[in-house]
Amino acid sequence: MTQEIEIIKSSGEKVKFSLEKLRNSLKHSGANHNLVEKIVDCVRDELYEGITTHEIYNRAFALLKKEKNSVFASKYKLKKAIYELGPTGFPFERFVSAILEYSGYATKVGVTINGICVTHEIDVIAEKNGCTTIVECKFHGEEGRNCNVKIPLYIHSRYNDVKAHWVSQKSKTKTLDLGWVVTNTRFTTHAIRYGKCAGLYLLSWDYPKKNGLKDRIDRLGLYPVTVSTLLSNREKNFLLSRDIVLCRQLWKDKFYLDHLGVSNLRKEKILEEIKNLCNQ
Repeated sequence: MTQEIEIIKSSGEKVKFSLEKLRNSLKHSGANHNLVEKIVDCVRDELYEGITTHEIYNRAFALLKKEKNSVFASKYKLKKAIYELGPTGFPFERFVSAILEYSGYATKVGVTINGICVTHEIDVIAEKNGCTTIVECKFHGEEGRNCNVKIPLYIHSRYNDVKAHWVSQKSKTKTLDLGWVVTNTRFTTHAIRYGKCAGLYLLSWDYPKKNGLKDRIDRLGLYPVTVSTLLSNREKNFLLSRDIVLCRQLWKDKFYLDHLGVSNLRKEKILEEIKNLCNQ
């Protein structure tokens, strides 16, 4: 029975395989019922005791990629695509900044701000409705590494130092009202508990529920260029080095594909993929 098979997560933890989780992740890609069930059946037939979640993902992804509509495969690889924004974490900061901009914020990346005790380089400063938000990004390049309580503890202390200096400046016309911690992985239960208690806003892959990174990306069509199944790694790295982190940005600045020497036929296919991802 498939529900009795133990699989190994990226963290090394052993868990019971869940057909429903696989089915839901495939539905999330936009694949229709028949395609989802076809892939579920194929993956189920190839399960064995001790198979890794990475191997299961690779098999499902390969089957989706065979379909004419490559957007299914692109959406399915979203989590992996965010890991591909590394290794420095700077593209992830740009990515978070871009998501906030599409939610009505004016943003700046890599800003140095004075605290009472020391100066701090803040990953993202976001302003909206006269309020300023400090956003710190914690990027993990490897799966299975979650953000523990030390991260919000550290960031909260930095936020308090900045805020103490901020309120002492009479010339400040904008309110510093919130500190954010954003990660591409998950928060531990202790980290979430501390964040709630300290008044920090935590944003991770799946937290807050129904409003985590994956939900915001799907809802707004803000997919990173790394989700593309048609662009090569070299091409993706070129785009990231030009601060093109979103598919929407590439759709707007199509000339970058010409800089890459992409043929007209391939360019059409890439733009069709991008168009579908961005809901253009």
